[in-house]
Amino acid sequence: MEEKNIHFIGIGGISMSGLAEILHRGGYNISGSDDVETEITKRLATLGIKVNIPNAAKNIMPEIELIVYTAAVKSDNPEFCAAEQMGIPMLERAAFIGKLLKGYEPICVAGSHGKTTTSSMVAEVTKYAGLDPTIQIGGHMNNGGTNYRVGESKCFVLEACEYSNSFHHWHPKIGIILNIDADHLDFFGSMDNLIASFAKFASNIRPDGVLVIQKGIPGFEAVVKSATCKVVTFGMSKDADFCAEEIEYKDGKPNFVVLVEGLKEAQISLKLPGEYNMLNALACFAASSMLGIPSETIAESLSNAKGTRRRFEHKGDLNGIKIIDDYAHHPTEITACLKAARQTQGSGRIVCLFQPHTYTRTKNHLDDFAKAFSDADEIIIIPIYAAREPNDPTISSEILTERVKSNGGNAIFIENFDKASNYVKNNLNKGDMLLTMGAGDVFKIGDDLLCDA
Repeated sequence: MEEKNIHFIGIGGISMSGLAEILHRGGYNISGSDDVETEITKRLATLGIKVNIPNAAKNIMPEIELIVYTAAVKSDNPEFCAAEQMGIPMLERAAFIGKLLKGYEPICVAGSHGKTTTSSMVAEVTKYAGLDPTIQIGGHMNNGGTNYRVGESKCFVLEACEYSNSFHHWHPKIGIILNIDADHLDFFGSMDNLIASFAKFASNIRPDGVLVIQKGIPGFEAVVKSATCKVVTFGMSKDADFCAEEIEYKDGKPNFVVLVEGLKEAQISLKLPGEYNMLNALACFAASSMLGIPSETIAESLSNAKGTRRRFEHKGDLNGIKIIDDYAHHPTEITACLKAARQTQGSGRIVCLFQPHTYTRTKNHLDDFAKAFSDADEIIIIPIYAAREPNDPTISSEILTERVKSNGGNAIFIENFDKASNYVKNNLNKGDMLLTMGAGDVFKIGDDLLCDA
């Protein structure tokens, strides 16, 4: 890119911080700002990136050539306003990534669920195979410690988010669609619109590229029809190009044989639990095969993949209580995660401490949430994490708790973190599993319990 002095509004975000580090290491002069200081912003500062806390108009200096901002930044943001007044070009994060990707052959991982884990799998395989990829994903990799990597090749692995049609700015060499599920309906409005968005993503894959898609997902035919590239399918059904058989679970972790067009190709023993991670691995296997990576290399790397933080992450043990943390915040994710927890825990007790994420999602999926906790022996529900949304008095965690109870769930509402922590200390016993769950800051409860031990 011709611009060398680039400023990030919202630099503390997981994606923005990774981009900032990639560019900083590439020789660009990077600055940024955020509302509060965090471990991420402190890390950026130690690297020599100028980070301003908080956002302020004075942070926008005349020498800045380009402003990058997140979708969460509104037009009344002081730095946004100052940049407009000074005539400095501005790009939303996804559009900026599209500009950055023009010099690469991107592998973009899309889907309603599993993007971060699958992106980390593809990242691990391409690194292991010697492709020297650049990486930018939405979570810190357990095999690497960060959410980014700077490589020297044209291979770029990144997570492709559908919210606000962000992934429409990109033109992948390989595009992966893991699944399509009713989410972000506050933006899309309907399932038809959501499917159309994924179809547009598929149509943007380069004609000489590949669409890797799970066989039979909602909107499958419409999405495949829109693609002008080669299409490869994966899934649990035997008519998928890449599928699994001879499946066995050990402590909740799947061991399976990969079939490619009906022929046995490789044996994989995952370190990650659940059928959903087996599907993620199949998607990764298919995409990696399209890159020409040998099957034995893919299988060996996947068998050693450790995933990312906040995805069924074992945080530690407290007086014999296993504390697991997971990012699941949609009913489909909760059901899959608790199923994996049950396979791991056996007959032992599972206590799920759930923090709903956004009023809109809680309201739109209230009935589905009520059914999602069937594998938990007890459900503790704390207040909704609002994220980008204003308060909605028509929905609450108390309402969700009553709906879960009416569906047969053993659920209670607890109004804050301190009381939830005290409840856990007084009511869980040796051999129990505590599963903190949600896309907000619920993980802090487990961290604090372990710190106090």
